[in-house]
Amino acid sequence: MSPADYPRFAVVGHPNKGKSSIVASLAMDDAIAISDTPGTTTQKARYPLKVDGETLYELIDTPGFQRARGVLAWLKAHETDASRRHEAVHAFVNTHKEDARFHDEIELLEPIMEGAGIIYVVDGSKPYGEEYEAEMEILRWTGQPSMALINRIDEADYTQEWKQALSGYFQMIRTYDPMHATLSQHLKILESMAQLREEWTAQVKNSIALFERYHAMMRERSAAAIAKLLYRALSHVERLVLKEGEEAEEAKKRLTSRYKQRLRSFEVETQKRIEYIWNHQHLKKQQENLRLEGLDLFSKESASVFGLTRKELLVTGASSGAVTGAGIDLAFAGHTFFAGGIIGAVVGGVGAYLAFNELADIEVLGKKIGRRTLQMGPMQNRNFPYILLGRALFHTMHVAQLSHAVRQSVNFEMDENFRQQWLTDARRKQLEKYHKQFRQAKKTDEKVLIEYEALILEILDGLLAS
Repeated sequence: MSPADYPRFAVVGHPNKGKSSIVASLAMDDAIAISDTPGTTTQKARYPLKVDGETLYELIDTPGFQRARGVLAWLKAHETDASRRHEAVHAFVNTHKEDARFHDEIELLEPIMEGAGIIYVVDGSKPYGEEYEAEMEILRWTGQPSMALINRIDEADYTQEWKQALSGYFQMIRTYDPMHATLSQHLKILESMAQLREEWTAQVKNSIALFERYHAMMRERSAAAIAKLLYRALSHVERLVLKEGEEAEEAKKRLTSRYKQRLRSFEVETQKRIEYIWNHQHLKKQQENLRLEGLDLFSKESASVFGLTRKELLVTGASSGAVTGAGIDLAFAGHTFFAGGIIGAVVGGVGAYLAFNELADIEVLGKKIGRRTLQMGPMQNRNFPYILLGRALFHTMHVAQLSHAVRQSVNFEMDENFRQQWLTDARRKQLEKYHKQFRQAKKTDEKVLIEYEALILEILDGLLAS
């Protein structure tokens, strides 16, 4: 596809007003250099948004105006007719291509004079000043379709003042916060772009349809990654050959450690996959591998935030069978939830509620041939899949909603009510049907995995819509 086949927009304005942040957000590119230091962008750079190899539109990040008054003075001195002002801008660009004094102005004006639409960015948290008029007048002289975006970088609000000043120069004015932009806000900006030039309307509307499909595809891929994680974790079997003379208890500790670490690695792989799906390959996370505020997969805190309640564990265990006295002891140590013999009769396969001492059975293999092997897995702890799934959904929801303009370390705040947002009794029963099959450690039918993916997608769509 040639550049003429899709709309292009030069993002211009005063230095340090959030131009690069807006480009990163609208291009969904977290590799774009963003800094509070003025002059970070010194050369124009093109960032196309592509879906399945097709470019929807291209954004051009540009340096900020440095000598706008000098440029405007030159233009006025060389104007021959008001209807030919764009020719004066062309002449300025051609005349000063090698002039270091106007390097930044040439960089931002060249793509505009080549046909790019204008997105002029201002900081709505700072008062309007006359120094901006020269910039806006130069952009008006180009004759290109234009819109202004008001980006409030700080708390103060001069939006109305800016709207009044901008209205005399630009076809439309919109507010846009690149650090917290939602899909809906992104689409509204695209709809505004479509109105700038008649020949762009069909192209941008097609881009909007493709963009919405792109988001749906990212959700579907995320659901598939999460479903795969749950299947791998629940069905995984870890084996360890006992060293000669090694005590069985020491070997069991070593095997348990390896088993847990392997499950952690599954989670980390999935997190990276989710970040790749949502174009966040350069995401800086406060906790390495995003351990969710330092909550390890096997911690009591993780279980309390993401796991089932005691009542839910009882119902889940009773419906799944497999009564284990040790599991009951771990689940209710220090609690008089049930009395005496009722416990053993009612609770089936509850496992550890907060602790994870009981994850899966450990078996000894190969006794008859003199080489002993310990085997651990598949996962039998009824709480574990809900903790793992909750963490995966939490991570995906925040990554999907994170702006590509964010550059500081990400700290996803925990929400103790997160589990209530997606895990109803009816849904838990649906999930348990699949978790039970995954625990059998046999190759799961492809149809079952597809059904489970669809259920995860339904949950994820609900979370992202809320």
